[in-house]
Amino acid sequence: MQSIRGMHDILPKDTKYWQHVYNIAMDILSQASYQEIRTPIIEDTSLFLRGIGTDTDIVSKEMYSFEDRGRRNLTLRPEGTAPVARSLIQHKLYNEQPIQKLWYMGPMFRYERPQHGRQRQFHQLGLECYGSNSPVLDAEVIYLANQIIDSLECSKYTIEINSIGSSDTRQDYEKALRRYLSTYQLDLDGESQKRLIASPLTILDSKDPQTQEILLNAPIISDFLDREALIHFEKMQDYLSSMNIPFTINNHLVRGLDYYNSTVFEIKTNLLGTQDTICGGGRYDSLTQQLGGPAIPALGWGIGIERLLLLVQDKLDLPQNSELIYLALQGYEAEKKGLSLIPIFRNYDLRYEVDLSGSSFQKQVKRAHKKNALMCVIIGEEEASLQTLTVKWLKEYRQETCSRQQFIETLKLYKKEEVIR
Repeated sequence: MQSIRGMHDILPKDTKYWQHVYNIAMDILSQASYQEIRTPIIEDTSLFLRGIGTDTDIVSKEMYSFEDRGRRNLTLRPEGTAPVARSLIQHKLYNEQPIQKLWYMGPMFRYERPQHGRQRQFHQLGLECYGSNSPVLDAEVIYLANQIIDSLECSKYTIEINSIGSSDTRQDYEKALRRYLSTYQLDLDGESQKRLIASPLTILDSKDPQTQEILLNAPIISDFLDREALIHFEKMQDYLSSMNIPFTINNHLVRGLDYYNSTVFEIKTNLLGTQDTICGGGRYDSLTQQLGGPAIPALGWGIGIERLLLLVQDKLDLPQNSELIYLALQGYEAEKKGLSLIPIFRNYDLRYEVDLSGSSFQKQVKRAHKKNALMCVIIGEEEASLQTLTVKWLKEYRQETCSRQQFIETLKLYKKEEVIR
C-alpha cells in the first residue's frame, strides 16, 4: 500500500519542525491577542461555492467533493477562510466582542498536479481578523506574517502589496483589461484565453512569459481606485514603513479567490521556482454577508507550511530533547522495579525508554549506545534482590551501583545542573 498521490506522511524525524512552526506562530499570535480556532476539514460544498466563487480554479477544477450517505454534498476544505467565516456566523462570535482575532493551522485539500512545494494535501497556517476596516489592521496583519517568517530564519523573501478596490472598481477595471487583452487574444497562453471572458483579473497572475510581456502595457487597477481606497492604501503603506517593514507595490498582484477586495498582498521567494508564494492574503469585507451573515469587515492571510519548511528546515537548529535514560530490564521483579522509576522520570521531566526486547544486557546496552543515551539503568535478578540499580554513564564510560534513593538524588543533581547549563 502507498499513500495517495500528492498526500505525504510527516515522519517522526520531521514532526519536530512542524511543531516548531506551530509554537512560533502560537507565541507571536498569542502576544498579539489572537486566539486559535479549529474547524472541521469537511464542510458543506455550498460554503465554497458561495464564498470562493464558481469561476475560480479551486471550485471549477480542484475541490475534493462527494455525496455522503445522507445525500449531502460535502467538500474537503480547500482553504481556511470560508470555514472560519462560517464558524463566526454560526456561533455569532461577533456578539461576544466586536473584534475577533483568530488563527489556525491544519490540512487543506486541492486536486492539483503534485510538484515541488505543491501537494494535494497541504497544510496552512492562517490568520483571520474580523470587525475593523482600519488600514492599521492591514499593516499589523502583514507585520505578523513577516514576524513569523523572519522568526523561522527565512531571510530571502519580499513583500508585495496592491489594492484591488471595491467590487465596482474591479468591474470597471475588468472591462478595461478585457478590452486591452482582447486585441492580443490569440497571443495569450491557452489558460488565459479561457479566462478572458469569465475572470480576466486572474490573467494578471499568469506565469506564461509571453502573456506577462503583453501585460506590461495593460491598464493598472490603481488608476481605477476611488479616493477612499487610495487613502486606505496610502495609509497602510505609511504604517508599514513606521514598523520598518520593507515592501514593493505590484500593480498586477491579484488573489485567485472572488472574496478579496481592497488590500491584497503576497510574500514571495525566488528559491522555490514557480511555487514562489509563501504567504498570501488580503481583505474580504463582504465575505460574511455573502455567506448569509451580517456584513463584517475582515482581513487575513495563509502561509503554506510545506513551502516554508522547504526554505527553512535545513537552517533551523532546534533545541535537543533532554538526554535519554535507557532502562535495561530482565525478569519479572526487575521489570516491576524498573517501571516504578517512570513516575520519577516524569516528575523531573526526564526522557526515558524501556527496552522491550527481552534480549541480553549486552545487546540492550548496545541499543542504548546507538540511541545516544546519557545513561543505561540496568536491573536484573541480582539488582532486584539486593534493591539496587546498576547505572552505566555511557558518555563518561563509567559505571556505578546505587540504591533507589541514591539514584533519585543523582537525578535531582543532574536536573539541577541541566537547568544551570
